[in-house]
Amino acid sequence: MEQSQFSERLRQAMGKAHLKQADLVRMAAERGEKLGKSQLSQYVSGKVTPRREALGTLAGLLGVPAEWLAGQQDVAAAKPRVQVQVHTERERTMREFKKSSKLDHVLYDVRGPVVDEAARMEAEGERILKLNIGNPAPFGFRTPDEVVKDMRQQLTECEGYSDSRGLFSARKAIMQYSQVKGLPNVQMEHIYTGNGVSELIQLSMHALLDDGDEILIPSPDYPLWTACATLAGGHPVHYLCDEQADWYPDIADMESKISDRTKALVIINPNNPTGAVYPREVLEQIVEVARRHQLMIFSDEIYDRLCMDGVEHVSIASLAPDLPCVTFSGLSKSHMIAGYRIGWMVLSGNTRCMSDFLLGVNMLSNMRLCSNVPAQSIVQTALGGYQSVETYVRPGGRVCDQRDFVYRALNEIDGITAVKPKAAFYIFPKIDAKKFNIHDDEQFALDLLHEKKILVTRGGGFNWEQPDHFRVVYLPRMEVLAECMDDLADFLSTYHQD
Repeated sequence: MEQSQFSERLRQAMGKAHLKQADLVRMAAERGEKLGKSQLSQYVSGKVTPRREALGTLAGLLGVPAEWLAGQQDVAAAKPRVQVQVHTERERTMREFKKSSKLDHVLYDVRGPVVDEAARMEAEGERILKLNIGNPAPFGFRTPDEVVKDMRQQLTECEGYSDSRGLFSARKAIMQYSQVKGLPNVQMEHIYTGNGVSELIQLSMHALLDDGDEILIPSPDYPLWTACATLAGGHPVHYLCDEQADWYPDIADMESKISDRTKALVIINPNNPTGAVYPREVLEQIVEVARRHQLMIFSDEIYDRLCMDGVEHVSIASLAPDLPCVTFSGLSKSHMIAGYRIGWMVLSGNTRCMSDFLLGVNMLSNMRLCSNVPAQSIVQTALGGYQSVETYVRPGGRVCDQRDFVYRALNEIDGITAVKPKAAFYIFPKIDAKKFNIHDDEQFALDLLHEKKILVTRGGGFNWEQPDHFRVVYLPRMEVLAECMDDLADFLSTYHQD
């Protein structure tokens, strides 16, 4: 057998089988047969021809007669006697990649299964009224003109990274705003901007919590708090807010759930999803609980400029100069610019006892480089300029009037009761679960979506245990809300869960 003829036929057979030298070596090893890399390379290059045993191995791997490979048959006779199925590395079945087990207990139904079903219906041409998320822009709320103009003018200066904490001008404006709110001991180096408050919640939870650490979070809550604490390895413990007391925190329940593993407590004030605003005396009681048990306080105050009915918003940090406090706020809601993604957190009070936590915050802040620089550039203008949101939340303003209408309309529906919100643009009505035989609030939300094309978020999505609440966003214009409330009343007039 000529060496060149053998190597030519060997390469031809490998090409037809879509096999490389490495594939043949691996396949031989899987069969328990000996075929070395250098040995095969010499066969392919035509430097040597194989002995009978190696020839048989190659023929078997390639699925061709050994006689043809050895040059003893012509090409026409080269069809394999037995079809051998060959799999290359690329053709092998790939292993399955599953989501991280860290997500097993993470919930975020504001955008969850019911929202996925709404998206499917929209793709089929259905029109859905989305009352599931506080997104002002689709309902005609506009960013103040001076804010938009300011960003346009500064865009060319926002092409590079900023300091990881944020632009000096932004943090200076935030510091001045914090001082007006009465936050004690505020320093520039303790202010961090973020891509919305959401990013900063996640960052702070990862900076604080070790596996198994407990953190008190309200029920109902904005679910990102529970989700981020869980992802950080912490254990969220939910204290109750009392619907019979205007959704204020149940202080006794809060204190009863503190253990030696509790590191911090969270308040959401003004509250999402209930719209409650906590009065000074309630906040003072929470501060006393934190003081007795040496807890850090996290206060989500993103809606602090959307209070109605003359209600005063008090920052809890202003009442706790001796405690470590982290206060969160931003422009998404107050300036109707949710898509710009600009929020901040301010560390105040007793910062000495959280110096190591600060190191963690700095490390994580540096790792993400910085937040959205163009959005940071408008913080000074937004906080120092005309506050257009004030026209929305006073009597006669869109948010205030729509709140009043939805509150009345819901309470007029048989089987529905609701506490009047004092801030934000959410209401959290209660359904008579016995009357409608509701045992699954997700099914309730799906049934409402299918029958009336109205998308709401179920109460369980806010870590509320009973299937008897849902959240309504009252941002749509009055005529849309009126039609929506009529549809809801019609739906509930016959609804009964199986």
